[in-house]
Amino acid sequence: MRTLFTNGTLFDGHRYVGAGEVLVDQGHISACGDLDKLDHWDVDEVVDLDGGLLSPGFVDAHVHAVQGGLERTRCDLTEGDTRDDYLRIVKEYADAHPDRPWILGGGWAMSAFPGGAPTAADLDAVVPDRPVFLPNRDHHGAWVNSRALELAGIRRDTPDPVDGRFERDADGHPTGTLHEGAMHAVARLAPQTTDDEYYAALLEGQRHLHSYGVTGWQDAIVGSYAGMDDPGPTYLRAAREGDLSAHVVGALWWDRSRGEEQIADLVSRRELYTHGQFRATSVKVMQDGVAENFTAALVEPYLDRCGHATTNAGHSFVDPSALREYVRLLDAVGFQVHVHAIGDRGAREALDAFEGTEPERRHHIAHLQLVDPDDVRRFGELGVAANLQMLWACLDEQMVELSCPSSVRSARRGSTRSATSSAPVPASWPAATGRSAPRARWRRSTSRSTARRTARAGRPARTASCLSRRSRLSRRSRRTPPARRGSTTATTRVCCGPVRWPIWWCSTATRSRGPRTTSVAPGWCRPGSTGRPSIARGRTSAGCRRRR
Repeated sequence: MRTLFTNGTLFDGHRYVGAGEVLVDQGHISACGDLDKLDHWDVDEVVDLDGGLLSPGFVDAHVHAVQGGLERTRCDLTEGDTRDDYLRIVKEYADAHPDRPWILGGGWAMSAFPGGAPTAADLDAVVPDRPVFLPNRDHHGAWVNSRALELAGIRRDTPDPVDGRFERDADGHPTGTLHEGAMHAVARLAPQTTDDEYYAALLEGQRHLHSYGVTGWQDAIVGSYAGMDDPGPTYLRAAREGDLSAHVVGALWWDRSRGEEQIADLVSRRELYTHGQFRATSVKVMQDGVAENFTAALVEPYLDRCGHATTNAGHSFVDPSALREYVRLLDAVGFQVHVHAIGDRGAREALDAFEGTEPERRHHIAHLQLVDPDDVRRFGELGVAANLQMLWACLDEQMVELSCPSSVRSARRGSTRSATSSAPVPASWPAATGRSAPRARWRRSTSRSTARRTARAGRPARTASCLSRRSRLSRRSRRTPPARRGSTTATTRVCCGPVRWPIWWCSTATRSRGPRTTSVAPGWCRPGSTGRPSIARGRTSAGCRRRR
């Protein structure tokens, strides 16, 4: 089968080459450029591009295709934006599926709820009789109803797990949001997803990604997580049956409750799962959580509503000294290691672990929302890829109301020219869903070759290189009027003390001339207000109540 693509312009994965044609023979590109001399009658099919651009397929370096596809086939909340939207969708789904013993799905945005924490009471109003379990868009938290809490035995006296926590009211009663490892308390009780349901989810996720030009990806969790079973067998089945049309690398899940004894199991699974277009050659380590629920690992503690430091600096899910040994052993047996690190301490712990590893492995650190200035150069020195998600750098409501107030840092501008070895820009679907305009919800990433060239040219967004620096705001800022939400040039209302901006703010907030601060939550710390609770206990000035 020979196919000729004609009457269009070409991008060859490295540069824009202008008008040209491409000849594909038996699924492989055999020629490209000016093919006017080619006898078009020698081809089986001619595709008229009608002046469009033809480019290689995109390769996404961090995605969850089975998880995203499964949510699309269940109670899919990704099309909603507000609390009322989500409750309407849940009710419509529950009414349409009266035979389902549980309501499962997900995709809600934390910014739709005060403090990023929806309540069981809201779900009870639309589904009072069946348990509901709905992970949010970043899959670091879940929304459940009272029936689910009851079945799981989660009460006021139930202790938080070591790797998560239950959102609680002022009296200590669970309110319906489960953070990080606390999700397992309910997820373990949900009905088992069948093999055919997982298979349909993979095919739906693949179809959706292909519709945006994504022809290959890394599935960043191939293991059991947040109520999902290991998708490895699903990928293997698709590869064997010829239904896996994408090229996929699977990142095998590192079980943080175990130690180095699991490496032998990972090697066995790599051999078992690798078939055709699926290769299980990477290992995923979740080193910290997310800033919005105070679990991203920070060098300095989180701030309370008034800008005062708390006693919480986030979680290192894997002991840093143990992580170094685990990474050394994984590197020795040929695995590429893919570390989730959002906080600056998490990123530093990952970089420390990569010291002495083989640069040719192209180990990854994903997300990197906060990075210390002294650690930027280490990416290039160690040959570690900075795996970034541009959708997580949007100045949206979640950023303004949740990410910034709890771990605010002053940003300074810099450049990643020669600072990183490569900077893939994956979409992190479905975790990044809804972080931007509707059209951008399923944003495509650049191809691997394009990402490398862009990184060498110093063109990845300034957001990748802006690193935190401690600064202080004058007490006078407390007297300035609240700014319009989303403004990048107004002043913030804080009581006093250090305020820290996340790394991506440099491309907007610090670009203006002269000293200026940015509005992150108009109306902070008005006298007598309770503000947004923080994770520490006790009480601060200006009436800011801390989380119990």
